[in-house]
Amino acid sequence: MKTLYLDCVSGIAGDMALSALVDLGADPDYIRGHLSELPIEPFTMEFVPVIRKGISAKWLRLTFEQHAHHDHHHHDHHDHDHQDHDHHDHDHDHNHNHDHDHNHDHHDHAYEHRKASDIFRMIENSSLPPRVKKRSLSIFRLIAQAEGKIHGMDPADVHFHEVGAMDSILDIIGVCLAVENLDIEEIIVSPVPVGSGRVRMAHGVYPIPAPATAEILRGIPLSSFTAPGELTTPTGAGIVKALAAGYGPLPGGTIERIGYGAGTKDFDHPNVLRALLLSTEKAAAIPMETIMVLETQVDDTRGETLGYTMERLFAAGALDVYYTPVYMKKNRPGVLITVLCSLLDASRCEEILLWETSTLGVRRTEMKRRALERKWIEIETPYGNVRVKQAFDGAQLVRESPEYEDAAQAARSSGVPLDTVYREVYKRLNE
Repeated sequence: MKTLYLDCVSGIAGDMALSALVDLGADPDYIRGHLSELPIEPFTMEFVPVIRKGISAKWLRLTFEQHAHHDHHHHDHHDHDHQDHDHHDHDHDHNHNHDHDHNHDHHDHAYEHRKASDIFRMIENSSLPPRVKKRSLSIFRLIAQAEGKIHGMDPADVHFHEVGAMDSILDIIGVCLAVENLDIEEIIVSPVPVGSGRVRMAHGVYPIPAPATAEILRGIPLSSFTAPGELTTPTGAGIVKALAAGYGPLPGGTIERIGYGAGTKDFDHPNVLRALLLSTEKAAAIPMETIMVLETQVDDTRGETLGYTMERLFAAGALDVYYTPVYMKKNRPGVLITVLCSLLDASRCEEILLWETSTLGVRRTEMKRRALERKWIEIETPYGNVRVKQAFDGAQLVRESPEYEDAAQAARSSGVPLDTVYREVYKRLNE
């Protein structure tokens, strides 16, 4: 099994991660080729050999036809200007001595402000490989959720300045393309240093880690190593949070290759991100993922309210919601509400339970689950097209089932029994 270990000796940012993966062996032409198909302005992406305190590394130089975006005095550009659309002069360049260049002319470009939902749509409608889409979306959603929480906004409505800028879009999707090109199966990340001092953003001067970075890094082990400046950016934190299967020291295995991605600034320590490609034995244990289980029981909440609450929970990202009849104290019949959700969506689902039902408290439990990989195909039938969900255990197809809504619509439109549509779908699946 191929395992990628990201050793964040000097923090992590999007450009450093991409450069490290290219130095590790990811094909720059593969990355550039897929990125050039996105609806963005033409760009030039170069990986320049540099030396950082005696360490040979790659440094990303990314330029656009009219404007230079990646000046990279340390990492990628972030200024957290997500609400203030009139401010175009807050380009914060991670140079570790708090010099912030406010005069880059590319801020007037039409691409500078993009809603999170627009970025999601661009990725979903692209021709990127499926795993690259999934990984890229997970990074952007994490950052959007963090910014939305900080600014009191719906994550889909967050206006990205630093992440919506083309350079950071290319950093994030480029990292996911590099991981795909290297056929990485698992990513482990070292404890993450965040740096120290203060950083200027659109809404003022904030202590490091910046609000979005701190929010994203909740639950991630931090390193005690520090240096003046912002060592880890929101984009770097998003990459770590979304892609890492675990955190800690270098895992057991055989090191095959090592790559280094450089920041621009020189320090007393090497300003690099180290990426190690390891060959490890495939674990005999069943692969598991961690989910959160929320539970509470109520005996005085109306049925209509419970129905509405379930709708809101699913809209908030719940993986599953179910109600179980129970008997509570004083022999009162009640309902046990159980919500399965990701760790990232737990707080939002918990708030819905507290606000929408009569409960006075919600229990949290982290649990492991094994989930089959799911894929969708579309089957043509005489009654219309019906999507079919397929479940795989590795490469083995375990089961497949027609999507009910598609089958029901086909049955209604054609005036045939639902069972007839199902039989036709299964017949064609078995051909």
